[in-house]
Amino acid sequence: MKLLMFTKMLKDIGNLTLEEAGDRVAEMGFDGADLTVRPGGYVLPEEASERLCSAIETLRSRGLIVPLITTSITDPSEGHAEDIFRASSECEVEFVKLGYWQYEGLGKIRSQIERAREQLKGIRELSKEYGVTAALHTHSGLFLTADPAVVIMLLQDHDPEHICAYVDPGHMVAQCGPTGWEMGLDLLSPYIRLVAVKNFWHFREMSEKAGESRWQRRMLPLREQIVPWPSVFRSLRDIGFDGNASVHSEYEGLTLQELLERTRDDLAYLRDVMMETAQKGGD
Repeated sequence: MKLLMFTKMLKDIGNLTLEEAGDRVAEMGFDGADLTVRPGGYVLPEEASERLCSAIETLRSRGLIVPLITTSITDPSEGHAEDIFRASSECEVEFVKLGYWQYEGLGKIRSQIERAREQLKGIRELSKEYGVTAALHTHSGLFLTADPAVVIMLLQDHDPEHICAYVDPGHMVAQCGPTGWEMGLDLLSPYIRLVAVKNFWHFREMSEKAGESRWQRRMLPLREQIVPWPSVFRSLRDIGFDGNASVHSEYEGLTLQELLERTRDDLAYLRDVMMETAQKGGD
C-alpha cells in the first residue's frame, strides 16, 4: 500500500508553489502525491492539456509517484472532462477522482440517482477510451455519495476498472455512525480501489459568523482514533485491498509549520498501524 499526500492544504494554508509542495511531501516521507486538478487547485481544468504532465513530472522529479488526481468532474461533457482524462492517460495517471453531486432535497433523490447514473455512463466511456479509472469518493453531508448504499447504486453494472469506489472511513463514520465504516467497506468491497485518510468529529463551538454556539466539524489527529484505524486497515487487508491511500491533512487554523508537523505525525502513526496489521496478518 502506498501513502500519498493530498496537496490541497499545502496550497490553501501554505500557498506553496508546486515545486515547494513536492519538496515538503518528499521530505515528510510520503510515497507520492494526490494532485488537485480543479478550480483553485495546482492545475486548473482548462490547463490540463498543457500543464498536467509537466506538473506531474515536477512531483516525480522529487521521487514521488502520482497515481491519483482530484477533480470536480461530474458531467462528461463539461468542465474539460475529456481533456483531463486524455492528459491523465498521457501522464500515466491511474485514477481520476470525480466531483460531487449535491443532494437536491426530499423527493428528488431517485431522479438524481438516475441522472448521475446517466452521466457515469459517459464518464465510463472516457475511462475505457483513455485507460484511466474514475473514482467515486464517499463524502458526508448533502451529497449523493455520502451513503455507501447510494454509492453502490451508482456503481452497479460498472466494471471497477472503469469506475471504482474511493472510500473515506472518516466521512463514513460521520455520516453513518461508529459502525458505518465497516458496513460501508463490506458493501463496496468489490469496487474499492482507493482509500482516503482523515479523522474528524463534531463539537459544539461558538460560530463567529452566526454569533452563537453551533455544531462545528473539527479535524483531529489520526491518533485520536475517532476512526478506529487499526480495525479499518485489518478490514482492508481482509478484503484484499493493497492500493493507494491518500492522507488528507485538512487541518484548519494552523500555520504551515504546524500543518507539516501534524501531517508527519499522522504519517508515522499510519505506518505503525500498517506494519502492525501486516504482522498480525502473517501470524
